Amino acid sequence: MVKGPGRFGFVALLLWASSLVMPPALAAEATLDRGALATALCGDGAAQAKAVEGVLRNSAEATSGDLAWAGTILRALLDRRLACLGESALVLDRAGATDGRDAATGTARPVTGGRSPVLGLRQRALIETASGAASLLTGADVELRRAGLAALERRIATVPEALLLRAASAESDPGLRAGLAAIAQSAALSSVDPARRLAAIRAVSEAPSGAAFSRLSALKADAAYGSDPAFRSALDAALARVERAVSIGNGLAVLYNGLSFASILFMAAAGLAIIFGLMGVINLAQGEFIMIGAYATYGVQEAVRRIAPGWLDAYLLAAIPVAFLTSALVGIAIEALILRHLYRRPLMSLLATWAVSLFLINGVRVAVGSQNLQFAMPPYVSGGVPLYADFVVTWNRLFAIAFAAVTLVLTLVILKRTPLGLDIRAVTQNRDMAACLGIRTRRVDRLAFGFGSGLAGLAGVALCPIYSVNPGMGANFVIDSFMVVVLGGVGTVVGTLVAALGIGGANVLIEPLYGAVAAKVIVLAGIILFLQRRPEGLFAVRRRR
Repeated sequence: MVKGPGRFGFVALLLWASSLVMPPALAAEATLDRGALATALCGDGAAQAKAVEGVLRNSAEATSGDLAWAGTILRALLDRRLACLGESALVLDRAGATDGRDAATGTARPVTGGRSPVLGLRQRALIETASGAASLLTGADVELRRAGLAALERRIATVPEALLLRAASAESDPGLRAGLAAIAQSAALSSVDPARRLAAIRAVSEAPSGAAFSRLSALKADAAYGSDPAFRSALDAALARVERAVSIGNGLAVLYNGLSFASILFMAAAGLAIIFGLMGVINLAQGEFIMIGAYATYGVQEAVRRIAPGWLDAYLLAAIPVAFLTSALVGIAIEALILRHLYRRPLMSLLATWAVSLFLINGVRVAVGSQNLQFAMPPYVSGGVPLYADFVVTWNRLFAIAFAAVTLVLTLVILKRTPLGLDIRAVTQNRDMAACLGIRTRRVDRLAFGFGSGLAGLAGVALCPIYSVNPGMGANFVIDSFMVVVLGGVGTVVGTLVAALGIGGANVLIEPLYGAVAAKVIVLAGIILFLQRRPEGLFAVRRRR
């Protein structure tokens, strides 16, 4: 389906469409010959095509009752639920039924010796278009009308303009009205009336998009482009305006995608920054805590589906504390059982966390399987709103950005305003002095490791609506997370935020030009060069010696 226009072109579209609505004198309804249509649909391919073309041609003047009936019989024909008996046709409730209703009169009749017509590709395409027209004009549900509009778009050249104008004048849904106006514009671009073509060109340029640019570019091959100076001038100006708007929209989309990627990176790296800055442990299992958070979210979804299916849309919000606590408890267990015995032995702790990573990945594969998990998408993370040109603010990425912002604020509050945060900052600055002052450094290490692991679990929640969830998903974020921590400055949350924004934006900017692998290499090379000049990173933590 044609995408809805941007906010700035929406009003122009509706005004343009309303100016073309048929006057009342042209809207007189005509009656459809139901018996003749049913007989023709049971004929050969030529008879079927002629009859369906007639339905499509007269759909703008047909009564609503006739259109609804035509839609029913055409859908039955497509679904092989139309049984032909001599000169009559029966509509069946399902394919292979023994009873049906006469297509013309509606009387019940048994099916004896009936056959379902065989459709060629041309006939099927025509019937799908006519059925879509009937759905668009008579459908009570907006989704049914939207599906009808999508069917018309596939063969827009065969759709009468009067049909689109009738649908636009009766449509109550703003999105569908905008789509109808856009399709009517496409039809008007081929009009024989020069004034209408110029008006359509101006209207199309008021709703800039990639599709609008393609439609206008195709007019350069028109004979009028070389012979009519007014047409050429209007088209060139419209193309320049649309191209400029599309470029701006693409730039906004890149920034938006980079911000959402940076949000995920920040949540994945924030916990790593705390762990590495406090304990000096290079935690290669940090990505697996992201995976644990995502799988905990899936568990909450399935539990809500079974216990309270009416609250399924709220499962993503309910999963936030569950994912945090699950990842945090696993992290605390790993610290207590493994890492506690390996402090001040960086190589051994590195190998241990790598082994933990492999254990968690393969454990989940054995317990759950290696397939991608399927998540229900609540309304607040589904779809989006067109903002400008082809730039669409998608709710799933906006959710990730907002979630990361809330996580940042809460993390700063915990580190700056709570006793645990004070202990973490004290141990980070000088572990021995903190121990002399009575701070239980081992307890702080355990809680900090759990807190950092829980933050990674929150990243898993944010990833569920926008990323494939499987046992190996976390491995894709470990290297980027370490780059964020090192660039931002070990142990600083603000530095982690700034570095995540920089690395996320750089990746999104470079990937379309050189590919994902080259983007990683270029970003890594830039970080290495930066660290040569400033080894402590962007924001160095103050330490006491």
